[in-house]
Amino acid sequence: MTPPPGEEEEEEDKFTYVRHPVLTGKPCDANGRTLPPHAPPAPVVEDEPSWEPFEDRTAFEFAHYHFVEVQSSVEKIHRALDIWAASVLPFGKTVPWKTADELYATIDDIQQGECPWKTYELRYSGALPDDPPSWMTETFELVTRCSRTLLLHQLATTDFNGKIRYGPYMQFDSKGRRVWSDLLSGDWAHKQADIIAQLPESEGAMFVPIVAGSDKTTVSVATGHQEYHPVYMSPGCITNIARRAHGNGLLPVAFLPIPKTSKNHRKDGKYATFVRQMYHACLAQVFAPLKAGMTTPEIVRCPDGHLRRAYYGLGPYIADYPEQVWLAGIVQWWCPKCDARPDYLDDPSALRRTRARTEFFITCFDPGILWGDYGIRPDITPFTNYFPRADIHELLSPDLLHQVIKGTFKDHLVTWVGDYLVITHGEARALPIIQDIDRRISAVPAFPGLRRFPDGRDFSQWTGDDSKALMKVYLAAITGHVPPQMVKCFAAFLDFCYIARRNALCSDDITELEAALSRFHQHRSIFIETGVRIGISLPRQHALKHYARSIRLFGSPNGLCSSITESKHIKAVKEPWRRSNRFNALSQMLRTLSRLDKIAAVRRQFERWGMMVGSAVSYMAMLLAGGAPEPQVVAPQEAEEDDDLGPVSGPKVLSSVKLARTPERDYPKTLKDLADHISQPAFPVALRRFLWDQLHPDSEVDSNTIPVDELPDFRNNIKMFHSAVAQFYAPSDLCGTGGMCKERIRAHPNWRGEYARNNTVFVEINADMPGMQGMVIGRVLLFFSFLFDGDFYPCALVNWLVRVGDVADPETGMWVVKPEFDGRRRSLAVVHIECIARAAHLLPVYGSSRLPEDFHFSLSLDVFRAYFVNCYVDHHTHEFLK
Repeated sequence: MTPPPGEEEEEEDKFTYVRHPVLTGKPCDANGRTLPPHAPPAPVVEDEPSWEPFEDRTAFEFAHYHFVEVQSSVEKIHRALDIWAASVLPFGKTVPWKTADELYATIDDIQQGECPWKTYELRYSGALPDDPPSWMTETFELVTRCSRTLLLHQLATTDFNGKIRYGPYMQFDSKGRRVWSDLLSGDWAHKQADIIAQLPESEGAMFVPIVAGSDKTTVSVATGHQEYHPVYMSPGCITNIARRAHGNGLLPVAFLPIPKTSKNHRKDGKYATFVRQMYHACLAQVFAPLKAGMTTPEIVRCPDGHLRRAYYGLGPYIADYPEQVWLAGIVQWWCPKCDARPDYLDDPSALRRTRARTEFFITCFDPGILWGDYGIRPDITPFTNYFPRADIHELLSPDLLHQVIKGTFKDHLVTWVGDYLVITHGEARALPIIQDIDRRISAVPAFPGLRRFPDGRDFSQWTGDDSKALMKVYLAAITGHVPPQMVKCFAAFLDFCYIARRNALCSDDITELEAALSRFHQHRSIFIETGVRIGISLPRQHALKHYARSIRLFGSPNGLCSSITESKHIKAVKEPWRRSNRFNALSQMLRTLSRLDKIAAVRRQFERWGMMVGSAVSYMAMLLAGGAPEPQVVAPQEAEEDDDLGPVSGPKVLSSVKLARTPERDYPKTLKDLADHISQPAFPVALRRFLWDQLHPDSEVDSNTIPVDELPDFRNNIKMFHSAVAQFYAPSDLCGTGGMCKERIRAHPNWRGEYARNNTVFVEINADMPGMQGMVIGRVLLFFSFLFDGDFYPCALVNWLVRVGDVADPETGMWVVKPEFDGRRRSLAVVHIECIARAAHLLPVYGSSRLPEDFHFSLSLDVFRAYFVNCYVDHHTHEFLK
């Protein structure tokens, strides 16, 4: 099969941008005067390159390795220093530190990234009763650092160069459709810019919205249910991809106090009012340093090195439903975005909440009516009311993790399926069906980056990643065990979820999103009809109704999801807590966070000076040879052969598939011997037909009609490979800051000494047809390469799986394929590796029969008659097929 012709840029990939006429983000000098076009950035006043406060690169690498990479304990640092000192003693030299405390002091001396923490004390200020409860006399602590200083550090991060927007914009594709992606592409940013444009100094300034988020997290249940309540912030002008990538796009800015009291006092109205008022007072204090910059521009250093005048503003707030209730100042079970009643949340006549409406109602009605008829707590003033252009009801962002993934999918739909099976079949007969569903989940074929469920979905504690992984394989597992309408309900929900999680959505995508939600609402009635539910009025499911408007306001929800803040808990809370001695742990955690920020900041400066090029040994050798460091661009690292999938640093490039770096040795080199070795007697003819196609690319004659003796003769050696790496642009999935992702496609006869692993791939046969209409599925038996007439051919030997029908399956929405046979053997073909788009994932069509208890997933691609092409295995595949 001949690879498709290469094109540098497809017409459909071209976009048109309409930028805001006033807030254009033009570079300026230190006095705020706009620079002429193409002027160099204003110079940065900094010291000459040096390793200060470290002695040299060796000392810095030692500190970085032990404090950041492996998080060594004090004892292990002492041991490493002792060994280092012993190694240099014969040469009359000493090491920079004698103790871990001395090493920590050097890290504390780093000036870059300095943003100290400060503690504020708060307490109840009302009248005290004769015997006050402890919370009325207790002092609570808010620990925060200057949000303005932290923001300036984030904006100056050079890693964000090319991944930041300096002003609101509207994006249109080649068909003229509006596209929403990053925060500044949304209508909210334009509305903010229009208001700011009325200010006298706004011409040419940039807009920097502050994306904030907060979420309680527990670090240890065993040692006293220790909780922390971090607040995070991110510059809203960086791209969604940059915010989701691991780095300083999102950093902790505060730790809120968590009041504790007895169960009896928790029901006290005064206590409930106090803790909520303190919550909002703390948030107001955290973001107070930014308030002046919301009406008067401040000159800031940007990732490209330029200075710009910036206006700040409170942007979307990331929170789960319980925290949204607190933020919006509403009653539990009401919606923070609209005034629909808890018993009828999907009421189409419900009106949007706004700050103005809430304030008007508070002036008109007594507290009882506000609470019971409108779900408003008049005793709470949202912290956003103290800042210009901020309305908390508008700013609450959609929460994909808790509303969609954990909420609607895990807590609702998956639970309801189990309830349906028990109601329909009785507990005794339902248990074997549930066990078969678990076996089906555990039997799915391997795929790069796909989590395995050896026991199905039977695990004690679900995480967000567990739910995301289960969503990818659950639909095929229940098909045949539940009614078709229930399958359609799941399919509609999954389509909604995967569309909402795209990194960019056009107007047609939003229409599809609303259509999927409508189908979901239609089909979920099956749970009422079967007696699983009496009614469905649930805040997290209801929140899906607001997604279309939120996307138009804020761009893709993918950049505003609580999974971003939850993943940050690991580095910002849990790891620092583990490094503490557990006594007054917070102060130790804050010291750790400050040191991590400092060492990351100074490393970025060393890299900018070209002092981190190569390894420590090669750098020292370069200096000894008389060389000097020069700034260099760090190239992306090659994947290790044992890696399946991962983010790739670097800019967007066309997708590509390349063979592994190293060929395998234990294979015959000639075609006939290789065919015998892999038990594929049709391989030689398949290769010769491939060569005929390569040599006659314009011929309309099918090579399968050419007599074998007229095919090209092949006698050259062949190199064998066990894998190939596909790299492609997948910003909706876990990716690097440039949006690139990679996956390793396997063709291994004895993977890890246990079983053969032969992945399936999408093979393009007609570039003019969309999705599966222009594709077939190939199961890769081997990767190989050879030279023929001076040309290099990287290839794959595949078995074909062809489509069943011309449309996707009406219940699941997934395409169905079946193995193609040539006589009694599966058909065989050789394809050029450039015909492969990427890996494909197949799910068996299980039907209503049950799997044997000892069935092993490695057999799944061999024994079933038909397979679903899994469009839910990742977001790139969903966009690709849907």
